[in-house]
This record gives sequence, structure tokens and C-alpha cells, in this order.
Amino acid sequence: MVRRVTSCMAAALLLVLTVPGSTPSFAQQVQQAAPMSQEDGMRIVNEVRKQLSSLSDYSVFDWITFGFRGRTLVLNGYASRPILKDDAERAVKKIPGIDGVDNQIKVLPLSPNDDRIRAAVYNRIYTQSALRKYNANQGSLAQALGPGGRSFAMMSGGITNDPPIGYHAIHIIVNNGHVTLYGVVLNKTDADIAMMQANSAPGAFSVDNELVVEGTNPGQEPK
Repeated sequence: MVRRVTSCMAAALLLVLTVPGSTPSFAQQVQQAAPMSQEDGMRIVNEVRKQLSSLSDYSVFDWITFGFRGRTLVLNGYASRPILKDDAERAVKKIPGIDGVDNQIKVLPLSPNDDRIRAAVYNRIYTQSALRKYNANQGSLAQALGPGGRSFAMMSGGITNDPPIGYHAIHIIVNNGHVTLYGVVLNKTDADIAMMQANSAPGAFSVDNELVVEGTNPGQEPK
């Protein structure tokens, strides 16, 4: 089961304009948006995915999406650190077939309070037994930081600069106290649990649940 989630999310972390992991829709979007063959469009999409997913500073507290305007690649999403925005653009701008990059990634404000909320939401979500399958570390923030991990009190004040390591299917975006969850989960129950856990985190002003259930379109009610 975990392996299936990982495979889905490998294609899902980097949304275009449709359900993550839906290869035909990626091809359709590219073909309609730019005068290129389906084969060329798929090559570009796959290379963009590959380059963005390999970014070493892309963490559970970031979310990057992309689309096309003609042959211009448009990057969107949120970066918890300015370096990620710049690294994402550098990673994709030399891909053959792309004429330019319009980098619309929003850099989130530096905020000790947002850091504390990130740590709290992370622990609320990833210590839940039903949601541990979405986390390669299978546990708390201290476990995710690996050997020599700091106490919660210490890491809650600087988690943006030292984010949890490893794969995470549920991404946590915190912007001036407001939390948004992004990613793909296996069912609506898991999405609801993640939402409830995020809502219980101290300091969060509001929580928006943008998690997509596997096999559905964003905004579509799961059956």
C-alpha cells in the first residue's frame, strides 16, 4: 500500500492543472497550450517533474506546481525559503523545448510563529497511526530529524531552516498563521483526519484542506 502511495505521489507532488499522476491529461494540457507534438510535450513534462522532484531543498513545508503558457513554463506554489524559488527556476530553465520560465512561486514570510505552527501541525498529522503511511519516517518530527534530533522546544523555533527529512505525501504550507494542506491521499477518511489534526494544532488561525483523493479531480467530491 505504501509503495502505491509513493508511486502516485512521485507524479503528484508537481501538479500541472489536473489530477496529479494523470499522464494523459498532462499531455493534453501541453498539446493545447503550445504548438508542440504530444511526444515533445510529454518529454518536457517528465523532465520538469524530474528536475523539480530532485531539488534537495524541497521539503514537506513547500509546494511547487507548474503549467505552460505557450512554450513558457510557469512555476507556481509556495517556498518556505527563498533559495528554493531560485533553485527551482535554475533546475528547469535549460530544458530543451522551453523558451522561458515565469517564476510565480511565492516565498513565505520568515516567521518564528509560523515555524512553531509548522512543527505543531507536522506532529499532529504524522504521529497519527492512520497517516504514518504517508511519511517515510513513520513518526514524529524528532524522528524525522534523524540521529541527534533536537527537543521539540528547540526545533519548533527553526524548523523551516532544518526541515524533516525523507518523503512526505501531505505537505504543510503555513502563511502568517494560516495553514493549507496539499498532496494526494488514498481516501477521504485520511484527508478528513489530516484536516482535523491540523485544526487541533495550537496557533493555527485557519486550515484549508486542498488534499486530493487518489483517482479524483481537485474539487471533486470522492464517491
